[in-house]
Amino acid sequence: MPKRSLRSQLLAQRRALSHDSWCASSSEAQLNLLSLDEYAKAECVALYAPVHNETDTGLILTAAFQAGKRVLYPAVCDHQMVFRRVDRVETLQEGAFGILEPCPTGADHQADEADLIVVPGVAFDLSGHRIGYGKGFYDRFLQHPGRRAHLVGLCHDFQLTDGAISADVHDIPMEIIVSDKRIIRIHGLGTGK
Repeated sequence: MPKRSLRSQLLAQRRALSHDSWCASSSEAQLNLLSLDEYAKAECVALYAPVHNETDTGLILTAAFQAGKRVLYPAVCDHQMVFRRVDRVETLQEGAFGILEPCPTGADHQADEADLIVVPGVAFDLSGHRIGYGKGFYDRFLQHPGRRAHLVGLCHDFQLTDGAISADVHDIPMEIIVSDKRIIRIHGLGTGK
């Protein structure tokens, strides 16, 4: 199925989730992510603020704060994405595309500063490829030559497709995909950390 059609279909399915279904799926997916050794060993974790029924990250944020981990969230500045540190969820404010972002007065961080980056997506395949919203923010950000972070795609299980997603040269595959029902490790994509 072409990327555009798959994106439209899965966005509609995700938006149609009831609040209870979204909460249950999000909770299970986050618990699965929190069980990863890569999460346990990470000192700096990059998360995202969910929009349009993306899998929530609130439990991960709370757990990371309690464990004394540094937490980064994305912000879009002049058509580029940067990460900024978040010390309290109350400091997030509406930014680009109506998505909550860290305060614009914080220092910008690049992809080489995180140990684990949790990446949202509209669809993922079993080879680690993803479909985002089509603007390429994450793919450009993750191109950083010093990036060593484990890349974890977080999603609802219905967003995992058995068919291959056609990958462009600039697309960055995930190392692990975590849903509410399973954890998929993509063979041969470890960072060597």
